[in-house]
Amino acid sequence: MLDRRLSTLRRTTLREGLTFAVAAAGIVAVAASSAVSVADDTVPARVAMVAEQQPEAAPAAPIAEVAPAVAPAVVPAPAPAPAPEAAPMPAPAPAPEPLPAPMPVPAPAPPAPVYENNLDGWIRQALDIMHANNIPGSYEGIHRNILRESSGNPQAINLWDSNAAAGIPSKGLLQVIDPTFAAYHVAGTPFDVWDPVANIVAACNYAADRYGSMDNVNSAY
Repeated sequence: MLDRRLSTLRRTTLREGLTFAVAAAGIVAVAASSAVSVADDTVPARVAMVAEQQPEAAPAAPIAEVAPAVAPAVVPAPAPAPAPEAAPMPAPAPAPEPLPAPMPVPAPAPPAPVYENNLDGWIRQALDIMHANNIPGSYEGIHRNILRESSGNPQAINLWDSNAAAGIPSKGLLQVIDPTFAAYHVAGTPFDVWDPVANIVAACNYAADRYGSMDNVNSAY
């Protein structure tokens, strides 16, 4: 009898346990479903509403494909350029030649002397020509002999001496015959025995050749 009761009690207890377990599982399932529903009504709905309000995001740029890293090619370093050859030094420029010394400006020639047309002027002009031709004589020696021979008359003539008798009379200031005048005439003077300057110079040239100088003549010569 006791065993039957125990058996009945065991069965009742087992059934109740199963029923309780099923009921508990149902409660758990309902609670879980409620939780899911509440979750669906809160976070996902809000996320969906926020997503609808946000502008559509631009599509993300495609990610560039990264080329596989390639080891850089080893480029040999260029050989150093040869040093340029030094340019030859230019030859030094020749020193400029010194400028020639300026030519001295010749002094202006003195004005030609003016001689009086008288005995003094004739003697002075004759002396200048004599000095230019290296014929000796002095003013005093010429003047003294002129006064003795012609008294200072350039047209004086001797018509009575031996020369006159021979047809070659003495003429002029210093009484010179034509052959002597022609032989001792000095260039630069007129070839005229009557010209007073030409007469003096020719006579002094003859006296220098024969006596050394007209200064040495003190008589007829």
